[in-house]
Amino acid sequence: MTAPSPAPAPPSRGGRWIQHWDPENETFWQETGEKIARRNLFFSVLSEHIGFSVWTMWSVLVLFMGPEYGLTPADKFMLTSMVTLVGAVVRVPYTFAVAIFGGRNWTIISASLLLVPTVAAFLVMEPGTSFSTFLLVGALAGVGGGNFASSMTNINAFFPLRKKGWALGLNAGGGNIGVPVIQLVALAIIGASGGPRLLLGIYIPLVVVAAVLSALFMDNLENVKNDTGAAKDAAKDAHTWIMSFLYIGTFGSFIGYSFAFGQVLTNQFGRTPLQAAYVTFIGPLLGSLIRPLGGWLADRYGGARITLYNYVAMGVATAVLIAASMEKSLALFTVAFVILFVLTGLGNGSTFKMIPGIFQAKARAKGLTGEAAASYGRRLSGASMGLIGAVGALGGVGINLAFRQSFLSYGSGTGAFVAFLAYYGVCFAVTWAVYLRRSAARSQVVASAEAKPQLSYAEV
Repeated sequence: MTAPSPAPAPPSRGGRWIQHWDPENETFWQETGEKIARRNLFFSVLSEHIGFSVWTMWSVLVLFMGPEYGLTPADKFMLTSMVTLVGAVVRVPYTFAVAIFGGRNWTIISASLLLVPTVAAFLVMEPGTSFSTFLLVGALAGVGGGNFASSMTNINAFFPLRKKGWALGLNAGGGNIGVPVIQLVALAIIGASGGPRLLLGIYIPLVVVAAVLSALFMDNLENVKNDTGAAKDAAKDAHTWIMSFLYIGTFGSFIGYSFAFGQVLTNQFGRTPLQAAYVTFIGPLLGSLIRPLGGWLADRYGGARITLYNYVAMGVATAVLIAASMEKSLALFTVAFVILFVLTGLGNGSTFKMIPGIFQAKARAKGLTGEAAASYGRRLSGASMGLIGAVGALGGVGINLAFRQSFLSYGSGTGAFVAFLAYYGVCFAVTWAVYLRRSAARSQVVASAEAKPQLSYAEV
């Protein structure tokens, strides 16, 4: 029976550093850990939510930018691609910033940085501004995409393995929901004949609120140390790159479609900005809300199984989109697109749950047990999450560039959807071959077959 662990001393008012943290100890978790972890989760979600809103604000700002701005559809897809690209790249340093500055401290800093792109966009958003200026200001908005990586790394350290799927799913889902929220706010503003500066003016004080609340109610964990070795080990591990590939298919699709949905409706189906805004928020909203369910299902049935079946469903939905696009059926296209959004959210939850499970399985295959296994799993999964999140977000860049090329070549998004369908098929094959096929599962065990326990990666 596990001996009771002492509760950590209350964090000091000056630094709010927690010295002792052992969530895998059931006594510690019930008496002390869960309350603190949930509090940090709540305010982490708030900050990440505002970050996602700032990151994806250009998905709605381009709807405000009519002919007087002088931008072509290809220009707008290039603009949203730039925003997505920077958001993907900054996820790598944001991941390691948690270990350098502390989870609470970095949340304050990263939330405050959101003022830069918001204020900059407020200043330049008017006809006559050059396309290069819009590209530069759009790139600044990419810092909002980095908040996801630091938030996920931070929350991963707070929760025990058995709760990670739910906690990471809730953290990510609460952040992802910033996408439909800013789209809903934009819908209200467009409907009231307001301008883009009103939208930006609403978010500037919200950024300040997120930073202040993070300072008041979050904590740093002393045992989350800066470990460059973990980053190197994660980068050398094949599973980091395999999961990055799979995450491109889920989160890359989610963020890419979030930026592109409104533009596809206006360019391919002739919808006005207001008509597009009426439906563009629905997909990201449902995809965000279902992400915790994806994590919960992965906790219960295994992330690899849920991910595999989810890719089948994504392939079917994409095939329907291709048919609807060719038949120019707006109703079928919209319904299929919303369903595809839901599936990306479900897959986001299941794929991210797989990450700590994979490294925990590798720890046990090495013969590690108890806190040693948990520490190994936390170390590598935390480091890998930033890399996986960054590469996954690059999928959003690919989606916007694919749409841009498809519209330039064919005048519609059909060609892009064909490419996406092929990618989902490859993701299905990779998930099955690496994490579910019995012979593959056996070959992935780290240590010798006789000396160490064998674990199936289908359990992750």
